[in-house]
Amino acid sequence: MLLLSPLGRPPRPPRPALLALLALLLALLPGPARPISFQLPGKASKCLREEIHRDTLVTGEYEVAAPPGSSSGPSANLKITDSAGHILYAKEDAVKGKFAFTTEDYDMFEACFESKLPVGTGRMPDQLVTLNMKHGVEAKNYEEIAKVEKLKPLELELRRLEDLSESIVNDFIYMKKREEEMRDTNESTNIRVLYFSIFSMFCLIGLATWQVFYLRRFFKAKKLIE
Repeated sequence: MLLLSPLGRPPRPPRPALLALLALLLALLPGPARPISFQLPGKASKCLREEIHRDTLVTGEYEVAAPPGSSSGPSANLKITDSAGHILYAKEDAVKGKFAFTTEDYDMFEACFESKLPVGTGRMPDQLVTLNMKHGVEAKNYEEIAKVEKLKPLELELRRLEDLSESIVNDFIYMKKREEEMRDTNESTNIRVLYFSIFSMFCLIGLATWQVFYLRRFFKAKKLIE
């Protein structure tokens, strides 16, 4: 049996363009962030740097583990700073924990792990450091948001799509701003090069004119020319 709309027409199926757009946005949703693991030698430090936009939530989890069979436990310090040296998070004897902060400006942020040598021990074996840092959309806890705002699964997914769209728009705005700044810099440089070229040309013309008159007076003084 064919169902008819109030106007007597069959209901329209979803538009393919709309379905394609929803599929694209779902594909752009960030997956679970993969943690970074590396070996931290004794009496050494290793730093990870990342550029992050302003007003962006940054969260992270870390864990420092000693190699299997090691008699000494893990021992390292963690410090997160910006390019100006401001300390955003610091933890001594960092073994396992979480951190969170919100950026105030677009900047380069650095997370440094510094190995500590326990007192009364020899060379400390390499420690295994695991760091999982998230920022932007992937840093938000949507499960907690759904509980607080009592969102349904579809509403929660739409919220994620909205935040993702806003993040993409902000990225494009930042890229456009950087492109304008680079264009202004290029134009300013071109103008300076043009003025310098004109100045150099006048200097060369003046030098050539002076040289001609000087040689002419010199040759007249030597009575080589009239």
